[in-house]
Parts: sequence; structure tokens; C-alpha cells
Amino acid sequence: MKDNKMLKLIPVMLCFFAMGFVDLVGTATNFVKQDLGLSDSTANIFPSLVFFWFLIFSVPTGMLMNKIGRKKTVLLSLVITLLSLLLPIFGENYYLMLICFSLLGIGNAIMQTSLNPLISNIISGDKLASTLTFGQFVKAIASFMAPLIAMWGAQAVIPSMGLGWRVLFPIYMIIGILATFLLSLTTIKEEEVVGKASTFSECFKLLGIPIVLLSFIGIMCHVGIDVGINTTAPRLLAERTGMPLTDAAFATTIYFVFRTFGCLAGSYVLAHFNHRKFFLISVLFIAIAMLLMIGAKHQFILYTAFAMVGLGNSNVFSVIFSQALLSVPNKKNEVSGLMIMGLFGGTVFPLFMGFASDAFGQAGAVLIMAIGAVYLLYYVNKIDK
Repeated sequence: MKDNKMLKLIPVMLCFFAMGFVDLVGTATNFVKQDLGLSDSTANIFPSLVFFWFLIFSVPTGMLMNKIGRKKTVLLSLVITLLSLLLPIFGENYYLMLICFSLLGIGNAIMQTSLNPLISNIISGDKLASTLTFGQFVKAIASFMAPLIAMWGAQAVIPSMGLGWRVLFPIYMIIGILATFLLSLTTIKEEEVVGKASTFSECFKLLGIPIVLLSFIGIMCHVGIDVGINTTAPRLLAERTGMPLTDAAFATTIYFVFRTFGCLAGSYVLAHFNHRKFFLISVLFIAIAMLLMIGAKHQFILYTAFAMVGLGNSNVFSVIFSQALLSVPNKKNEVSGLMIMGLFGGTVFPLFMGFASDAFGQAGAVLIMAIGAVYLLYYVNKIDK
């Protein structure tokens, strides 16, 4: 039985890798900003646009799952994601990239809403949070590989297929095709929807449950910090040390490497230790890192801060998501839709950070992220032990 579960988890985890494609937006934004000569506030429209679609598609996706099932919904998301990765191969003009990031956001909104609860059809109970965290570990591998591949493409002596940094897109597209193929061949038994499917208003009424609402805001803050550090870390390093942007992109890799390590460690810790204490330690890492980033000018201190945010933010999503999902077990699809709608924080935070950094430098952007860290400290006491 355990071996059967493991076989089912392999294609699902490959889908988590495909879910990580969305994190290329930070790296891509900085290269597009440089190539097209955009300001911070204009360039930040790209990550904001990606996560805007979580507001629109998450709840409808929860309802769609009730009709066609979670696995078919994940497959739909993969097809949309593959289309988004195909477009940049043909060029890099402003409007083409807007369409690319929009499709990437739509595909990822559908994927995150459906893939997380799909795992609950394979793993359940107190092991759910640790399994979701392992999925985030796999997702983080795709995240930290993105800037490395983009830097390789940009700096290659022989330009990669003439695409430069955009070689990232066809490489990830091939992996996405493999994930689609393997999941389509995997049989996963899903529980039947009992009673009448929820309407839009009934879905949103779930926000009237305090833990669901607080978790929704917590997800907004988590992804705001995630997308924020993804786009701001290279700019902060370039501003404080004078490093060229192509080299400063390594700052994003540091964040994702430590987030990846944090997810791997968290998949074990969450299965064996107190969730609340672990969450508190994670958020304290984020808060201390924000204080370091506001005033630090030394390269090593900034790298340390990026690593601390990576470690701290690595398990926040899994704890909050599982807390919300298990609080209303008979409405998992609907709660999943609401939680993933919280990824709209990836739109809100970068917009305010762009304006703050244009006005006050990158320290202004860090202060916006710090607001999210303060809320997560408040959320600690809402977590079941």
C-alpha cells in the first residue's frame, strides 16, 4: 500500500516542480526590466499581473474541481502553463511578455488550487502538512534553478539557441510536458462531492470562519514576501554593492536554495514536532532578516539575510494551508480555492514595493515586506499545536 502511494506521489511531485515555474517571474522581470529599460514600478507590473489571476481563477477552480475532479483540473493547468512557456521563444516585446505572464498566472492559479488538495487523496491526517512541505521542496528546486539557467543563457559565449536568458522557457516547457504525460497515466481515486456543489456566495461565506479568513490573509503575506524578495534581492544587492544585475541575480538563487533546504528539513520536522513552535521560529527568521536588509550594505550580511528569509518562508505556506484545509474537511475544494486566492498577495505587495522603492530606494520595498512578517507573527497563536 505504501509503495502504491509512493508511485502515485512521483508524478504529483513532478507537477509540484512545474508549479515552481511561476517563480521564474522574479528573474524574468529583472531581465525584461534591463532589456526594455523599464522603471521599478513599471517592471513590477509583471509579477503583479501573474498573481492577479489568483484573485480571479482560484474560487472558480475550486468549483470546477467539484465537477470534473482534481486530477483533470491539474492537467488543464499544465496545458495552460505549457502555452505560456512557448510564447517567449518567439520574442521579448512588452506585450508578448504581458500575455506570457498572464497565462503563467492563470495556469498556476488553477494548478495550486487543484494540486494541493489532490495530495489529500493520497496522504491524509497529520502527515498532510509534511507532504505538502515536501511538495514545496520540489517546487523550490524549480525556483532556484530558474535564475541559474537564465544567467547561463545570458552569459553563454555561444548564445543558447539565440534566446539568451529566455532559454529558461523551452527547458521548463520540456519538463512540463513530461509532468503532463505522467500524471495523465496515473490513477488517483478522489472522494465524491457529497450534496449540492457550492455556489460562489457559499464559497466566500467560508471567509466568515475566523481561521479561514486569518489563513487567507496569512497566505497573502507569505506570497507577498516570496515574490517581493524574488524581485527585490538582486536590486538591493546591486544598489548597495554596485554589482551588475547579471551577477546580482545570484541573490535570488541564494533565497531559493535556502528555501529548498528549509522545505526538505520542514517535511521531517512537521511530521514529528510542534507545528506552532516551528512556525514561530520560521517567522522570527523572516523578521530578523528584514531588519538586516533595511540597513545592511555589506554583501555577506545581505546574502545572510536572503538565506534567512528563504529558511523562514519555506514552510509558512504548508502550515497555513493545511491548517485551513483541515479546519473545514467537508469543503476542501472550496477552502483550497480561497487559500490560493490569497496568492493575490503576489500582486498587492510588488505594486506597493515598486512605488516605495522608486521613492525611497530598495529599503522602502523591504519595509513593505516587513508588514507581512508582522502579521505572520500575529498568526502564530492561531495554529493548532
